[in-house]
This record gives sequence, C-alpha cells and structure tokens, in this order.
Amino acid sequence: MVMQSLFFILQSVADLLTGIFLLRFLMQWARVSFRNPVGQFVIAASDWAVLPARKVVPGLWGVDLPSLVLAWLVQCTYFALVFGLSATGDAITPAAMGTLALVALLETARTFLYLIFGIVIITAIMSWVNPYAPLAPVLNALARPFLAPLQRFIPPLGGVDLSPLVLIIVLQLLLGLLASLRLSVFGLG
Repeated sequence: MVMQSLFFILQSVADLLTGIFLLRFLMQWARVSFRNPVGQFVIAASDWAVLPARKVVPGLWGVDLPSLVLAWLVQCTYFALVFGLSATGDAITPAAMGTLALVALLETARTFLYLIFGIVIITAIMSWVNPYAPLAPVLNALARPFLAPLQRFIPPLGGVDLSPLVLIIVLQLLLGLLASLRLSVFGLG
C-alpha cells in the first residue's frame, strides 16, 4: 500500500511537470503570448529547468527543443525510479535502459495527446458558455493548429463546429495506438 501511494505521488508529479514543459513547448510552437495568467504560470513553473537546458540543448527551427527534452527526461526519471524501487536487486541493463527510454517517450506522447484533448474540450465548452472570457483567446490559439486542418474539410452543421468532436475521436484512436505500442514494448502485445 505504501509503495502504491509512493508510485501514485511520483506519477502525479512526473505528469504535472511533463505537462508544464509540454504546454510551454506548445505555447511557443503555436506562437501564443505568454502575457496571460496561463503563460505566466508556465514560465514561473518551468524557467528553473528550461533556462539552464537551453545552454545544452539548442532550439531547432523555432521549436523549443529544451522543453520537449525536459518533458521526456522527467518521464525517464519517473520510470527509472519506479524500476529502481520495484526491482529485486537487479541491475539496470542497457536493454532495460533502452526500454525505459522508449516507454518514457511513449508516455510523453500520451501526456501531449491528453494536453491537446483537455485544451480542445475546455475551448469547446468556453465557446458555448463564455466565448469572451479572458483566457478564451489563449485556448483558441492553442487549439487552432489542431482544429484548423479539420475545419477545412468539415463544414459547420447548423452553425455548430463539429471539428472538436472529430479531433477528440482522432486523439482517442491515437491514445489507443500508444497503449498498444506500450504493451508491445513490454512484450505483452
């Protein structure tokens, strides 16, 4: 029971940090201003790691690679801790390290998909409830790169934009694919 609680706390912290680093990457990639409460929170919560990481990992074509690398490293650290705490004295082999790195990559992608999922749902709800809320422009700018390609092919039906629903279905399919990949990495698929 104690180990399960510890693993839950570790996973919660790892997912939160990964989400913050991925949100920073997404905001920079979508060219969303950081001059809003969400942007200020992301900067305050991630500068301690991103600024030193930029000295080691350069950006590439305007993409904030340090934030992506940090998100992956957080997941790597989490899985290494879980492996170390649950291992029965087995040493970590290079093959196990490779597996942990691959699983961390899959979990980083899973967290990114859930982040997009959450942004799209909150954007859709806010468009119905309060489209002029102060955070609406930020959320719309974050969702736009993912919704715009679908909106080209899916016309509004009775004034209702169905692209968020289609994107949610696509994200669910991708999450299922990631779950299958994770099982196959562990030899269970």
